[in-house]
Amino acid sequence: MILCIGTTPAEQRVMIFRQLAVDGVNRAAATIEGAAGKSVNVAKVLKALGEQPLATGFLGGDAGRHLSALLEELEIMQDFVRVDTPTRQCITVIDESAGTQTELVEESRPVPQAAYERLMKIIRRRVETCRAVVMSGTITPGGPVGLYCDCTRLSRASGALSVVDAQGPPLIAALGARPGLVKPNRAELAATVARELGDTAQLKAAMAELNARGAERVVITAGKDPTLAYDGRLFWSIVPPRIATVNPIGSGDAFTAGLVSRLVRGDDLGEACRWASAAGAANALTRMAGEVHRADVLRLVKEVKVARLKS
Repeated sequence: MILCIGTTPAEQRVMIFRQLAVDGVNRAAATIEGAAGKSVNVAKVLKALGEQPLATGFLGGDAGRHLSALLEELEIMQDFVRVDTPTRQCITVIDESAGTQTELVEESRPVPQAAYERLMKIIRRRVETCRAVVMSGTITPGGPVGLYCDCTRLSRASGALSVVDAQGPPLIAALGARPGLVKPNRAELAATVARELGDTAQLKAAMAELNARGAERVVITAGKDPTLAYDGRLFWSIVPPRIATVNPIGSGDAFTAGLVSRLVRGDDLGEACRWASAAGAANALTRMAGEVHRADVLRLVKEVKVARLKS
């Protein structure tokens, strides 16, 4: 089992327009609804790749009940803490004529401290049977900055791979527990090291810094641009396949899922990133965030280019 932890899941709506007119009345050609948020996206893609994910975090209100029902339909295991705070809702607006995707994000709201205590009880109970623990996204306002650090310690104690996909203080705190892998994107890496990262040399220096501070492996994604990976000894560049993008929202989460799926199977970091890149690209071919077709992943993995870089 792979435990997917995230405190800010979301009920997701995707609205597709043939041509969007700003400051005018627009009628959607199609609307679809789904379960999302970074950790939920990871769980959905892991399921599509043949893994057994379990999603945990907080759910509240009608949106939370709907999200839970959607996960049940997908046969994804879940063990959420139920709270009074409503689960947030996010909307993706796709303009087909312009080829654009606009994300309207509802920010998360605070939950009681007691809810975090209940969440940690779930994590302590579940981590013992996990091969990997994936921690994704932001912490709810006022929540414990050290949440991912505590989860990483529990993961290491149980022998599970710990993966942190976050930025800023929660990521910095987690480094003290020596996570197995951290996966911020380039902007998040810059925010974490508190400086601009303009070229590859600066990116590699920042990645080496995170490694020295505790991260065993560091992977930095950059959308359509090459991903960089570092295992403390070797650097890799991973060039994604070229695709006709439908909706890239959630591709970073799909990348994380593909990465974890291959690492727990024993792949080295470069090869795992090859599959991760294919999963991220496959996500961008679908309308809903965090959804991939396994056939697309198997096809696209042959088009990913992986190369070792000089240190």
